[in-house]
Amino acid sequence: MLERSLMQTHGFRNIETHGTTTGFQLRVRLPSYRGMRLSLIDGVDVTVDGELFGHERNRLSLGGRTYSLAELREATDARWPLEEAAVVIVDKQGGLTPGVHEVELAVRLRQPYIPIEFQPSVISETRHATIVF
Repeated sequence: MLERSLMQTHGFRNIETHGTTTGFQLRVRLPSYRGMRLSLIDGVDVTVDGELFGHERNRLSLGGRTYSLAELREATDARWPLEEAAVVIVDKQGGLTPGVHEVELAVRLRQPYIPIEFQPSVISETRHATIVF
């Protein structure tokens, strides 16, 4: 079951590839009242302890597939269901140190009924999260 918060409690952890820590990930829920086409998701900015990881480089994993920003923009046939959490994947060699971190998420959404000059809508949340290793 999804929590009310944008950033979910579970899923904040470092990522290892072939024995090397290559980044970190966190779970996020869709900040909307209904599902949305992935092509309308304009990425997710992540800031950890003041260090910004921009939406241009972060990836979004949903429904068993991982999307870059360019792939999200082309994914007109895929949807983010309201009841499913996505995983934001951030590349950071060595990952994050174990302990408590201040994490800010900023999910960027383009909504067809809002004029282009006011796009994207940015929904953000800041909270403390812990890396256990």
